[in-house]
Amino acid sequence: MNKPISIVLLTAVFAVSCGTNPGKKDQKSHEDQGLKVELIDKTSEHRIDVIIDGKLFTSYCWPDNVFKPILYPVFTSAGTEITRGFPIKPRTGERVDHPHHAGMWLTYGNVDGFDFWGNGSEGLGKQNDNGGVIKHIKVDQISGGIGEGSMATVESWTDQSGNELLGELTEYHFIATGSTRIIDRITTLTAGDKEVTLPDTKEGMFAIRVARQLELPSEGEITLYSADGHPAKVETMSNEGISGDYRSSEGSSGMDVWGTRAKWMDLYGNIGDEKISLVICDHPKNQGYPTYWHARGYGLFSANPFGWNDFTKGQEQMNFNIPAGQSVTFRYRVIISSGVHLEDTEINAYADDFAREYE
Repeated sequence: MNKPISIVLLTAVFAVSCGTNPGKKDQKSHEDQGLKVELIDKTSEHRIDVIIDGKLFTSYCWPDNVFKPILYPVFTSAGTEITRGFPIKPRTGERVDHPHHAGMWLTYGNVDGFDFWGNGSEGLGKQNDNGGVIKHIKVDQISGGIGEGSMATVESWTDQSGNELLGELTEYHFIATGSTRIIDRITTLTAGDKEVTLPDTKEGMFAIRVARQLELPSEGEITLYSADGHPAKVETMSNEGISGDYRSSEGSSGMDVWGTRAKWMDLYGNIGDEKISLVICDHPKNQGYPTYWHARGYGLFSANPFGWNDFTKGQEQMNFNIPAGQSVTFRYRVIISSGVHLEDTEINAYADDFAREYE
């Protein structure tokens, strides 16, 4: 088995790319809100809980049967879960497709021929023949505070034999501003002693699978999780309570956003009487900015900078690679608004702030 990339090397890369970047400004503006952000270390249970104003916001967790670390579940400030429960904790009426879509994650479908995105597509704990595994190594630099908490994590992207292809360092910032919650994820991937290829595929990269109510209304046969705890086919789909819709920074909306490029994407809708906006912002320093969007009506919401061939029907290709010993950094902001659907001006302000924070 190959030895993992030196933690010392990765920490040095991380300091330059992420947490100690001179472009990262103070979060003093968040302190005015007075909301306490706590990170509770529950390593023995394979998770770190993020508590805001005394309520669970999300958990960073690394279940052995999911094959990658995820943020799950994710809640609004009002306590409404916006992530799909299936396959971890299925809820009645949910779709039971794509069991590898769990919580919020960052993976890719082709890393030197190994599928990190689709591993687990046969069910919890069922590893695919060519499935890559992102192994959690450790959590450190945990800190809480007023308005913001943060942590850094170390992971290893390994092939079927346990050989490391990429070392990962990720910095998470959990920000609370009034009824809005923000997650900034800054991930640095470093190749070992050989080049790592990431050929074009739509199966990637930074994504969340959302609750049924935030899907887009649709028609046709569907398999849902039934009240008796088993999948059941429904020939005529009911769209009652299904209210999601997409709109992008470039003016696309609905199903038409798939395969388009945009600086940000807003998935908005209602869960019960609560208006919710879920926004993902790309960053100007990310590869391929503005990113392509692998955003589906059935609840998959993903930014993918590397799927050019699929998104352009072969007219453009990227076929990214990370040279031996080199690193690449991905920066994404997630905004979760409760009680209102965010306007373009508000989202642009959050996106501009994000661009300045990680210059």
